[in-house]
Amino acid sequence: MKLLQDKLSVVTGASRGIGADIARTIASHGSNVVINYSSSKDKAEALAESIQSEFNVKTFVIGFNVSDDKEVESAFSEIADKMGPVDILVNNAGVAIDGLLMRTKIEDIEKTLKINLVGSILCSKAVLKPMMKSRKGRIINMSSVIGEMGNAGQSIYAASKSGLLGFTKSLAKEVGSRGITVNAITPGFIKTDMTSGMSEEQVKSLLATTALGRLGETADIANTVVYLASDWASYVTGQTIAVNGGLHCS
Repeated sequence: MKLLQDKLSVVTGASRGIGADIARTIASHGSNVVINYSSSKDKAEALAESIQSEFNVKTFVIGFNVSDDKEVESAFSEIADKMGPVDILVNNAGVAIDGLLMRTKIEDIEKTLKINLVGSILCSKAVLKPMMKSRKGRIINMSSVIGEMGNAGQSIYAASKSGLLGFTKSLAKEVGSRGITVNAITPGFIKTDMTSGMSEEQVKSLLATTALGRLGETADIANTVVYLASDWASYVTGQTIAVNGGLHCS
């Protein structure tokens, strides 16, 4: 069953990792896909070509900095001109710069907050007017389990991701009357390039506190995105969906 037939989805930070699998999975459900990248143009274009070939949907690759308001405005104007109105926005672009707060550089603080939080706000703002006019739409914000439970050495990252949760709840109340839903996903530790650098001891310690005793797969997150983007979740808004294997139970 294709749950997103003929929809148009924009996935930010989609050239690799969780974002790439989200793009592939929503395409497998019939959605045309806009793939945003920051610096990995070749990977984004290769992903788009693969998706087109495998799923016979339209793709569009566009590079822009989600934290730059002018670039975001220009990018979404171009998307509208070339692909039509956006039905689904997945705010997936993010960065993690870890370290103790007392040693953190101000530029790293600003970069983390601007990409993870401000970027999602700007992209959401860019799609709201056409969504409100058509009285439908889905906005899905990629937060993190760290934004819920905190973690030493990740205070700025946690601040950016927990900020997304408050943004999600508030925006859901603003736009719900126009048929737009806004939800957040909080992934736990997922097998990606970011977790591949963890030592065997770190992984073992992490799994000991995770109920399911394993790292998550990118498909676990991508499938949750499809659910929230589909009609199956038409009465779900302002919610935080935890996909963390029982690492944190709220």
